[in-house]
Amino acid sequence: MLLNLEDLREDYTRDQLTFEDTDPNPLLQFERWFKAAEQSPVNEPNAMTLATVGENGRPKARIVLLKQVDQQGFVFFTNYDSQKGQDLEANPFASLVFFWDVIQRQVRIEGRVEKIAKADSEAYFQSRPKGSQIGAIASPQSQVIPSREVLQEKVAQLEKEYESKEQLPLPDNWGGYRLVPDCIEFWQGRSSRLHDRIRYRLEQNDWLRERLAP
Repeated sequence: MLLNLEDLREDYTRDQLTFEDTDPNPLLQFERWFKAAEQSPVNEPNAMTLATVGENGRPKARIVLLKQVDQQGFVFFTNYDSQKGQDLEANPFASLVFFWDVIQRQVRIEGRVEKIAKADSEAYFQSRPKGSQIGAIASPQSQVIPSREVLQEKVAQLEKEYESKEQLPLPDNWGGYRLVPDCIEFWQGRSSRLHDRIRYRLEQNDWLRERLAP
């Protein structure tokens, strides 16, 4: 045994979640909870696990940053040629998970993923720091590279090339995705592992709320 974690546990006693606590619209409920996470000591409350399944049927997960929420869903940005981009091309369904440990809350979201309009990707790309723009152009994300030095040389080349330019061009293989949810679950940690779970399911364009056993 490399690690014995049997005694590593925490009892959740901070809050509770009832139907009366929740908004009929899960996107508004998410907004409410996200603002609470922002006001807490949670570090990077917009960090979320994105889980995808590619054409080989194997699930993959990684942390990405939520950048927008609108009435259609949850928006994040990435390299379209990355592993996650390849997975979403083969299977345009994904799951997101937020875990805000300080406030003992989790949100799990499922749905279909679609690319956002190029103009919206362009607007976000131009809002990024110049260093992040150069990094997006320089990195062949998820591909094998011979060394970090190769990547640093590419960055240095681009810094020189765009030294006098205010705006960098949006790469064709970079932009935003929107996860359009059809299932959102809000989880509030409770004592003795009897957690509160309220799930919203989209049925015929209406959100159905139901309580799940912990």
